[in-house]
Amino acid sequence: MSRRNTLFFSFVALAFSVLSVIQVGKFLAQQAGIVVGTEFGEPIQGITAKEFELFRLGLEDFNEVETPDEGLGPVFNGRSCAECHSIPRIGGSSTITEVRGGIRKEDGSFEEYPGGTVMQMFSIPRHETQFTIPPEMNVIARRKSLPLFGNGLVETVPDAVLIALEDPEDLNGDGISVRAHRVHDKASDRIRIGRFGWKAQQATLLAFGAEAYRDEMGITNDLFPEEACPGGNCEKVHFFNVLPGLQDIRNPTTGLRGIDDFENFMRLLGPPPRGPINEEVVQGEKLFGAMGCASCHVPSLVTGASSVQALSFKRFFPYGDFLLHDIGTGDGIGQGDAKPEEIRTPPLWGVRLRAPFLHDGRASTLQGAIEMHAGEALGSRTRSDKLSGSGKRALLAFLGSL
Repeated sequence: MSRRNTLFFSFVALAFSVLSVIQVGKFLAQQAGIVVGTEFGEPIQGITAKEFELFRLGLEDFNEVETPDEGLGPVFNGRSCAECHSIPRIGGSSTITEVRGGIRKEDGSFEEYPGGTVMQMFSIPRHETQFTIPPEMNVIARRKSLPLFGNGLVETVPDAVLIALEDPEDLNGDGISVRAHRVHDKASDRIRIGRFGWKAQQATLLAFGAEAYRDEMGITNDLFPEEACPGGNCEKVHFFNVLPGLQDIRNPTTGLRGIDDFENFMRLLGPPPRGPINEEVVQGEKLFGAMGCASCHVPSLVTGASSVQALSFKRFFPYGDFLLHDIGTGDGIGQGDAKPEEIRTPPLWGVRLRAPFLHDGRASTLQGAIEMHAGEALGSRTRSDKLSGSGKRALLAFLGSL
């Protein structure tokens, strides 16, 4: 055998050896109940053929561009879910921001303007139902679309696990007064612990998707059957509504509503993959914990029982607690029991591909986002300010690996 052929077969053997190590590592992780990240946009590993078909149907509906004769409008922000969830793949985040508004009263409390806090930017027909922000609305905020990767795991975390992370009175003295958002879940008609949205305002993916379907596309459904009426002017909205009544009906072929398809897609969408890990990244994670960042950005959580085996009793690594904090970056919008200055801890998995950062994209870099932390996070930010140059580089390398 020639030297060239020998080198070629040695390279092939090495490649298969590396692949084998990766596969063995994934197998051992799965056996230990640890969820392995997928490529962005792919379903979670270990689902059945039937579950994959539900994921496929959900992805198809998630991409569908709605039209007025299907219920779009009369006021809306987008024509499909994918418009605002596409970076780096379908199901991700976006540079598009949603506008919310309301009234901050003299005593500091928040008052919701008639019609809700969401300001729809488009209307059918143009100008006729378009809402003009009134002068008395003195709080205007923008919110980026949140990535949906791994949300099925988040949903499967028992309420009791999140409640156990609460410390509203800062009894442990770490300066962090974290609390869970107790919400009425329309999907189950129960009080649950919220975990989805910038204010943790929804507890289940069915309700989360159904609210967005109505608020962002104007499509009424079983959970949110009334049209969005900016400024409370429902008469004009109803006059221009092409398809009155309930607009999200069951598909005669699949028996599923649009909100069921969205739920299935989000539930089965895999968590984001981890980037390369080297010695600097490992050192950065140690600093992340030592500075107290992990108090809010909790590295790992464990799911409870699920009818989807791939989600049942799994440990995953979101780097977030999905609870409410005041870290000085709140948007001024009160929502449910969430106060204007509170914001849900955004999970850091996949953050390396999520610029710009914070709820409104005001930070162009991760370092900039760190520097804007205050309130409960002031201690951690102060400690990060004191890091050496190599320490700061290691911290950013760690964040850049998530």
